[in-house]
Amino acid sequence: MARAVGDLLAEFDAGLEDEVSLPPSWNVAPTDAVPVVLERLKEGDAGPRQVRQLHVARWGLVPPWVKDPKFGSGMINARSETLLEKPAFRKAVQSRRCAVPADGYYEWKQGPGKSKQPYYVHPGQDHGLVFAGLYEWWKDQSVPVGEPGRWLLSTSILTADTPPPGTESTVFGKLTELHHRVPLPLDKATMAAWLDPQADDAAGLVDLVRSRVKDAAADWQVDPVGTEVGNVRNNGPELIRPVEALFQQPR
Repeated sequence: MARAVGDLLAEFDAGLEDEVSLPPSWNVAPTDAVPVVLERLKEGDAGPRQVRQLHVARWGLVPPWVKDPKFGSGMINARSETLLEKPAFRKAVQSRRCAVPADGYYEWKQGPGKSKQPYYVHPGQDHGLVFAGLYEWWKDQSVPVGEPGRWLLSTSILTADTPPPGTESTVFGKLTELHHRVPLPLDKATMAAWLDPQADDAAGLVDLVRSRVKDAAADWQVDPVGTEVGNVRNNGPELIRPVEALFQQPR
């Protein structure tokens, strides 16, 4: 994510509850900081009103009942087919839904032997992606009340199955050849519905987002990039520059 905080605030018509720092990154790894957009109900003179906010969260959802936040390193994604049944996600999907902005994401395609080719998946037009996400607040009991670090905000991105290989001739077919899962994107309409804190039909919202994935991904591009992205210490715009693929690209 290379967009500045100010650009994100303008793009999503959001505000800030606290000052946030979000350095640009072209190689986000689990437990790294990522932007999230959420809506909350706030009391006002005329009664409760919905407020859209930009926050920075740790990538990897930490449920409030775990003792160690390291638990979240394995919770970067939430399977949309089963999250309503999973203890780690079922409460969050009811009332703590968010949008996770990104410029794109990486997938790796297995080649001959141990070789792998990374690909950068991104929109074809000059705009970013927005993924459906969940968020949670985790309280560190060892930190005194009112001290920084007492509350940790974390997030997870929803995913879905891609179609079986050979059944898609669109860009979605290319994604199938890279990986059997795809992060679930939001458009403006589905994002408004997904973020609504007063919406209580979680199953219906998940179905809505899942139903729009092919349309939302229609203009995505799949570009081979250098293997340097495999090292989290590498971080710069050169990581997303297309290169010649090491072996056959997705059709």
